Amino acid sequence: AAASFLESIHFPKNKKVYVLGDWGIRDELDLAGIDNFGGPDDADKKVDLSPGGFMKHDPDVLAVVAGMDKNINYYKIQYAQLCINQNPGCLFIATNLDETGHLTDAQEWAAGGSTVGAVRGCTREPTLVGKPAPFVMQDIARRFGLAMDEICMVGDRLDSDIAFGKANGTRTLLVMTGVTDAATLRDTVEFKPDYMLDSLADFASIAR
Repeated sequence: AAASFLESIHFPKNKKVYVLGDWGIRDELDLAGIDNFGGPDDADKKVDLSPGGFMKHDPDVLAVVAGMDKNINYYKIQYAQLCINQNPGCLFIATNLDETGHLTDAQEWAAGGSTVGAVRGCTREPTLVGKPAPFVMQDIARRFGLAMDEICMVGDRLDSDIAFGKANGTRTLLVMTGVTDAATLRDTVEFKPDYMLDSLADFASIAR
């Protein structure tokens, strides 16, 4: 979504993107021909906090993209805030604001919202390009020539996946294999899905 958004605003070819996230974000930016760095490459970098410690940053960075970063550290946060706060016109873009996610089957883990929050705390509010913001759904509809009522949003979160579909006028399908349990579904008022399945494997039963 971040790469598509930057393409849509005609991001300058001579500018760069700093990434807080995993290889997926960087790979999409590469495919779009957008110069980028950071992410996993900066996982082990440290800061110098001795007297006179000073971190240089690239003045050609015109966008910082933050998503799920399992290797977030102080170096990345500082680099991001320098770009956002000191580079004129630098964009701050969030791929998602998910609070938690199932990285293992044993518990919930901090998700993309934690990375975004760390940078937001020392900069400003980001531009959200992932769910539930409308950009990515509108981009999909445009690219494939679809009307919104021809699309069904499938996901496991009420406050992002189902909210995303509802906000954009698509049908919605909740899969009960992620963060939403039966009690949460029963108690929700705002984000009632059109369909619910125990598993995505059962999708064929309603796709006919």
